[in-house]
Amino acid sequence: MKKRIVVLTGAGMSVESGLKTFRDADGLWEEYPVAKVATHEGWEADPELVTNFYNMLRRKCWGVKPNEGHRLVAELEKHFDVTVVTQNVDNLHEQAGSSHVVHLHGELMKVCSSRDVDDPRYIRQLTPDDCQIEPGTRAGDGSLLRPYIVFFGEAVPNISVAADLVQQADILIIIGTSLVVYPAAGLIHYVRPGVPVYLIDPSPVSAGRNVEQIQKGASEGMRILYDRLTKEE
Repeated sequence: MKKRIVVLTGAGMSVESGLKTFRDADGLWEEYPVAKVATHEGWEADPELVTNFYNMLRRKCWGVKPNEGHRLVAELEKHFDVTVVTQNVDNLHEQAGSSHVVHLHGELMKVCSSRDVDDPRYIRQLTPDDCQIEPGTRAGDGSLLRPYIVFFGEAVPNISVAADLVQQADILIIIGTSLVVYPAAGLIHYVRPGVPVYLIDPSPVSAGRNVEQIQKGASEGMRILYDRLTKEE
């Protein structure tokens, strides 16, 4: 029986693909105030601004490709039972070939009803040829189409799913996250005693428990860890 690996990824996972993080010195929150584009209040105040902001992000996202880190995470499936739990809203893990991806903060390439975000009848998958939403476009229930994104202050529907997965994991790999954004940062506390935890990030991260950090970027760090895990298998 294959060992179960959960890979928890954050914004640093996609930096090498050319996507900016939100929180770094030159991140997106410096250009666009979070209260205006990533909160329910911001949406209510100016849905056109919010719609256009996520249209811009989609245009950028369709222009990038998975990096080696994404590809190596997908390659792990040849040796292990792997689930990716990502804080990222891009679809680079799926593009790289990962078959089990849980999105905590929503999916950039989907839009939904603003009346009932999780009503599957009104969740629409966008494509590279159809990734722009005209402000004012309505969902099937008559409400404005909004990004299928978990805004700040909203509940994170998949957090309990992720916690169950981490609890069952034989290995936890954390890539490109500073472990400061909750509730995702709290997932590390669901790891069973004795389960190895590897953290890949070029900056020192305080994880609050016994974690082995590989202080490298996503691709280089995953190459080191991939070689190690597959040799130990």
